[in-house]
Amino acid sequence: MRGPFLRWPRMADASLAVVVLLCNVFVSDNEPELVIRSMSDLPVVAILLLALASGALYWRRRQPLAVLGLILVVMAVLTGLGQLNSVWALPFALYAVGCHANDNRWSRVGVGAAISFVTVISLIEREPAGNIGFVFAFLFLIWYFGRYVRVRGDYLRLLEQRAAQLEREYENEARRAVAEERTRIARELHDVVAHQVSLMTVQAGAAKTVAAKDPQSALQAMEAVETAGRQALDELRHLMGVLRPDSEASVLGPQPAIADIPRLVEQLRDAGLNVSLSIEGEADSLPARVALSAYRIVQESMTNVLKHSGAGVQAEIRLSIDEHAVAIEVIDNGRGANPLASSGHGIVGMRERAQLLGGQLEAIPRRNGGFQVVARLPIGEHLQ
Repeated sequence: MRGPFLRWPRMADASLAVVVLLCNVFVSDNEPELVIRSMSDLPVVAILLLALASGALYWRRRQPLAVLGLILVVMAVLTGLGQLNSVWALPFALYAVGCHANDNRWSRVGVGAAISFVTVISLIEREPAGNIGFVFAFLFLIWYFGRYVRVRGDYLRLLEQRAAQLEREYENEARRAVAEERTRIARELHDVVAHQVSLMTVQAGAAKTVAAKDPQSALQAMEAVETAGRQALDELRHLMGVLRPDSEASVLGPQPAIADIPRLVEQLRDAGLNVSLSIEGEADSLPARVALSAYRIVQESMTNVLKHSGAGVQAEIRLSIDEHAVAIEVIDNGRGANPLASSGHGIVGMRERAQLLGGQLEAIPRRNGGFQVVARLPIGEHLQ
């Protein structure tokens, strides 16, 4: 929580100037200990000079060196008048020089001048050497503490700026990765819809050919056309929610699905991974985009295993398919990857795939080493 000196700096400095003035006028240390004195004990000139030195503290943040110089001049005049007591404004001015002076060299000059001035006066007044050393150390520590506060404040502000910059960069990278993934998904959905329409064309042609001779076969072909048409319309509705920037034309063709995962596993085994695969349930009736997303999530997960853990790692791929969802779990015992690392955006892309289908994905390091990716992709009436 910010204190009053930071929340209301002008009011705080004005209050400080008043308090220091009262101490200068009414507190005397000429005796062995501090005593309260009357204003009549001081000449008017001394009171005015003390008021000038105290009032200067109001500008201690904006002109710390000038305030310190003015206070030293006032102390010199009071010394000539024989009215010098402890000028309470001096420690606050030295702190301000350490904390608010922008030029470190002039800040050192200021503290050196103040210490030299007070030392000379102490020698003239024949103060004991112990008192002179104490005053020297006290004034230096006051200045040094102000400088420490300045340096620490600059360091903390630098850390905050750096943290804010890194957060902005990460957010920008994440948004860029999501946009790129949406573009890739849009292209893949386009290919899936085109493939379904091609199937409809072939089946409609077959129905037309056999309609006269075999009406039953033609009816079955038209039912297949209806099914493919419904799937194509479903994919088109999903495609409307994905923006696709202008890019080069994609080559039409079937997209990979869960049935292609065994072939992917064989490729990974050839790369040196020890991979086991378990698929429970029927994948033939899955919507095309769900099967495609499942394949891509497994592919990206295993690519991360190979990238971050290298060959010789053991991995398990488990897929469970029921009437409600496709559950995917990919586990490995390698070193694992940092999900916040900026070197790649595979996890961001996988999570975006799952969310676009109304599902969810979690990628976390395992407690005993390795990494785990768990996803759930809804199907049927739960599919978005």
